[in-house]
Amino acid sequence: MELNDRRGKTGPDNRSSGRSSGQSKDKPVHRPRGPVYDDKPGLDARLAASRLLAAVIDRKTSLDGMMDGDHGNPAYTALSDADRSLVRAIVNTSLRFLPRIEAMLALLLDTPLPEGARALYHSLIVAAAQMIYLDVPDHSAVDLAVEQANRDPRSRRFAKLVNAVLRRLGREKQALLDEVADVICMPDWFYKRLVAVYGPDEARRIAEAQLTPAAIDVTVKADADLWAEKLNGSVLPTGSVRLASFSGAVSGLAGFEDGAWWVQDAAAALPVRMFGAIEGKRAVDLCAAPGGKTAQLLNAGAKVTAVEQSANRLKRLEGNLQRLGFTADLVHSDLVDFSLAEDQEGFDIVLLDSPCSSTGTTRRHPDVLYTKGPQDITKLAGVQEKLLRHALTLVAPGGSIVFSNCSLDPLEGEDMVARVLADHPDYMRVPMQAADWPGLESAVTPLGEFRTTPAMLPDTEGRTGGLDGFYACRLQRSTA
Repeated sequence: MELNDRRGKTGPDNRSSGRSSGQSKDKPVHRPRGPVYDDKPGLDARLAASRLLAAVIDRKTSLDGMMDGDHGNPAYTALSDADRSLVRAIVNTSLRFLPRIEAMLALLLDTPLPEGARALYHSLIVAAAQMIYLDVPDHSAVDLAVEQANRDPRSRRFAKLVNAVLRRLGREKQALLDEVADVICMPDWFYKRLVAVYGPDEARRIAEAQLTPAAIDVTVKADADLWAEKLNGSVLPTGSVRLASFSGAVSGLAGFEDGAWWVQDAAAALPVRMFGAIEGKRAVDLCAAPGGKTAQLLNAGAKVTAVEQSANRLKRLEGNLQRLGFTADLVHSDLVDFSLAEDQEGFDIVLLDSPCSSTGTTRRHPDVLYTKGPQDITKLAGVQEKLLRHALTLVAPGGSIVFSNCSLDPLEGEDMVARVLADHPDYMRVPMQAADWPGLESAVTPLGEFRTTPAMLPDTEGRTGGLDGFYACRLQRSTA
């Protein structure tokens, strides 16, 4: 493995024997196991970033759990808040642009990295992401990557190569960026599915849209225009308020402590709106945590039962509702174990925002593309079908159910719903009319279902565009 156009041996052949010419052959030579360094500022964060990246790419581990502030990866939880923020930025950026970063490094190397050099690979990706896509000085990223290589016995012999590759990357970054501009930043299997479903042009737009981190959207209890002004945001066609870029915690913004609004992606706010007027109706929110849709139902005047199988997530839901000043009947239960009482006719409103592959959320969760595969989509579609079939048993005669998820794949949406409807002639679609959703007309399908993608809602001056990829449909039970 060599640097392109910079040939020369690196590794053990360049080292001295460790024995002087006058040294006795009978005396053992004591060599240190490796160089000993004082701690370097920033190194722990880069080590943590490399470990998290390795866990995602090599072991398909979700970032959410590893970046939990209390119970996450020890390398991450040991860091300061500032370093945790840096690690999140490095890892998410590395994953977001991974195919292009790999392509740039390949252009700089005469031969690929050795098959077993995974630690070296991850440290190079982390350093390149900082140099190309983040506001980190080149010299700092290079220095820390070399230090990282020197401290790892598996990578130490490649330290000079790391230095040479990254220095050249810094010198030629714009030319390299131009050369890889057409590289799709998605795994091949996933991009091919997008092309098959959406066509090559729209698939490319979706791929490009997920390179921009998602903006923060909030759902307000009332007067979106007023809160858009207060929060320096703008009102979206969904009724949500999209905030302008800012740094800091949302908990410090006006209205948070007062419970005037809650964070919720604009696309995630659509399923509840599909029910129309629901004041006074009996509603159940299945898979309810963290509670954004539960809050919407309550804010619209429904009497809500919220079902959640995770005790920790149910506790989080309860806390969120308390801040907002809402009260719901909270039920800790697996969805398929939740059933109607003998004397209960059913719910007027049933909301099932189902667990899914989350492939529509890659703007905020780029790890999804590397922790999920085709087999996961097929498996999750089966889980969703089971949940939907059970949820239909909870709908009162004449009542409605909205099924939704944040997947871009029709196996988890249109195809599955069509299969379930074929077995339930007492249910029919309630089609949405594009004219009733100004600004979102392209999201309404010919069948009247919703299908949003990250490429929808273009950027405007001072406002990031995009939506999570969502599928949602409304079904109504006959009165008979």
